[in-house]
Amino acid sequence: MFSHQEVIRPSADLRNHYNEISKQCRENNEAVIITVNGRGDTVALAYEEYKRMKARIELLETLAEADEDVKYGRVAPMKETFDDLRSLLKEGKA
Repeated sequence: MFSHQEVIRPSADLRNHYNEISKQCRENNEAVIITVNGRGDTVALAYEEYKRMKARIELLETLAEADEDVKYGRVAPMKETFDDLRSLLKEGKA
């Protein structure tokens, strides 16, 4: 589905080569994993990629909730749902 390039760099690079790391994230669409003492600590992403990732997560959470509603029978006929919405809109409550 979605594949991200990842690059691993030590925390010293974040201090000493920030502009290079920032450019790498933005231009190459790469996630940069910052390590401390050889272990993953932080991930840097381009801001636009972060927003896309956050939107995907929110959509997946909404779909999971909807799937759970269907699984447990918390559903209503579509016509009834849209009729209720139309009524709310006419009353100015939506």
